[in-house]
Amino acid sequence: MTEERPPENPGPAEPAGVDLARVALRAAKEQARARGDAVQQKRQARRGGGLRSGARADGRDPMAFGSAINRLITERGWETPAAVGGVMGRWPQIVGEDVAKHCEPERYDEDERVLVVRCDSTAWATNLRLLAPQLVARLNEDLGHGAVKLIKVNGPGGPPRRYGPLRAPGSTGPGDTYG
Repeated sequence: MTEERPPENPGPAEPAGVDLARVALRAAKEQARARGDAVQQKRQARRGGGLRSGARADGRDPMAFGSAINRLITERGWETPAAVGGVMGRWPQIVGEDVAKHCEPERYDEDERVLVVRCDSTAWATNLRLLAPQLVARLNEDLGHGAVKLIKVNGPGGPPRRYGPLRAPGSTGPGDTYG
């Protein structure tokens, strides 16, 4: 006696009726779209490779320089660094002429949101450290909340080291003036 096995599952059933019509319509649309794309590419090749824009505005049209720069800044996500760069250009108006004569911004760390400022003397560095919270508030008011979290104040770098017979090794000069 042989056992009869049930027939194996032949897979999905072939579409019939309305489903068959939908499949045929979808295939016809895809073929028409492919033919249309090929025809459009041939036309563009005859007209110069598609380098010209048509009667309507599109992304290939010329634009004003300011608009192009604003679009580039937005696309790249450079809004905050560009704004901070503007602050560096307007530093005297933000901090005042007297402070700007003795302190200048050096760089902005976008990841840490820290503005580094260099002063020409230790006295001005101390003064700016005392004013730093007020300057952070003023900068955030101008740039947007949280653009600058901290102002790091550096004193003067000091003169270049001079090596010679009358210098102690490792000496940086008077610490009160250059440190």
